[in-house]
Amino acid sequence: MTLAGARLIEPPDLGAVEALFADARAEIATVRGGPEYPVPALPSPGDRARPVWVGQVGGAVVGFLAASTSGTTGVVDAVYVDAGCRGVGVGAAMLGEALAWMRSAGCVAADTNVLPGTRQTKNFFEEAGFTARLLVVHRRL
Repeated sequence: MTLAGARLIEPPDLGAVEALFADARAEIATVRGGPEYPVPALPSPGDRARPVWVGQVGGAVVGFLAASTSGTTGVVDAVYVDAGCRGVGVGAAMLGEALAWMRSAGCVAADTNVLPGTRQTKNFFEEAGFTARLLVVHRRL
């Protein structure tokens, strides 16, 4: 039996997700490429074009994943799991739900962005079958 699960966000989850989003932004700001990365705003619950799933452990909301589509490509716009709950299947549960939604929306592929300073995130997506197909180079002026 697994304690990790995922489901679509509901209005009572907003406070927990907003706190996790703030944690995500703070963490992103500390990694290579993070201070310049344009973190997208989370969509509203019920936005069918940009759904958000929450990840849970024992019923507590400990993560979120937002997705969208661009033509026939699904996009993981944002994903975050509380640092103390990583490695137990929360991210995989949310990603599984998002990929199923993408397939049902007619997508044939999925993309996401991973900052160079987030090795754990890169490994997570590679374990899920994602491979690098574009590198963005950057220079501060």
